[in-house]
Amino acid sequence: RQIKIIMAGDNLTFLAEFVLLGFSEIPNLHGFLFGVFLVIYLCILMGNGLLIVITKVDPSLQTPMYFFLGNFSFLEICYTSVTIPRMLADLWSQKTTISFVACAVQVCFLYILGVAECLLLAVMAYDRYVAICKPLYYPLIMNNKICIELVVASWMIGVPILIEETYLIFSLNFCGPNKINHIFCEAPPLLKLACGDTYKIEISVHVIALLFVLIPFLLIFTSYLKIITTILKLPSTSGRTKAFSTCSSHLTVVALFYGSGSIVYLQPRSGQSAESGKVLSLFYTTVTPMLNPVIYSLRNKDVVAALRKLLPKSIGSLNN
Repeated sequence: RQIKIIMAGDNLTFLAEFVLLGFSEIPNLHGFLFGVFLVIYLCILMGNGLLIVITKVDPSLQTPMYFFLGNFSFLEICYTSVTIPRMLADLWSQKTTISFVACAVQVCFLYILGVAECLLLAVMAYDRYVAICKPLYYPLIMNNKICIELVVASWMIGVPILIEETYLIFSLNFCGPNKINHIFCEAPPLLKLACGDTYKIEISVHVIALLFVLIPFLLIFTSYLKIITTILKLPSTSGRTKAFSTCSSHLTVVALFYGSGSIVYLQPRSGQSAESGKVLSLFYTTVTPMLNPVIYSLRNKDVVAALRKLLPKSIGSLNN
């Protein structure tokens, strides 16, 4: 739908809504895709929800590392809830339109939560650095007040910048066509629909992506460089193995999230096809959050032990 406005003799056309093409090229598989994404979303809710519960109720997991993990799991649920429910509704109803305002809100929350995820991953890496490289100072540095402040900062630090960035993107003239060749609203496919020169906005998107993706990544890289150096100096093999095991889950999640997200936002627009963009976006918005509980459950003995204690209690209470 388009709105025509006549100003000073000029006939200007503005878009009131967009059409998300999504999976329009495979209409016969919409029912199957609905089932797949519903299962994925339920797995994300249950898996990350279970991690939140055990990090709250299990006494052995009342440490900064698991406090951050619980917050990260909650963030994953929020992050996927921005896109998947809308995707499921579109697949079920066959309706692919999204209003201009709803698209802007989706972009804004997607970016705010995505940046929070990048920053929280950096905080989690810093926590491991202090625990392994400065163990005697760990309780002093990572006290409860500092942990809460780091989580709040991760959630809030990008909010004003990303609201402004969203405003700049949606202040562009979208005069048609209104078809977004993507599964949800996101800057790269949106900019292809804008009229006129979008060079400055594209540069702005890349600069902000560099700021909130590259800086946390460099902090993570530096933290793990020092961690690895410290671990290799440990005299016992068992000590090295234990230290590496506490970091491996986090490193796996970092690789999955940063790998796919960086390709989408740091790659030049001309070098990215619509189909590869869809696959990569699906990967970091659905697959990584779904794998997060699996990675932490399989590669973390403390989480496995907590699950073994919690599940029999839950089954027993149901039977009673």
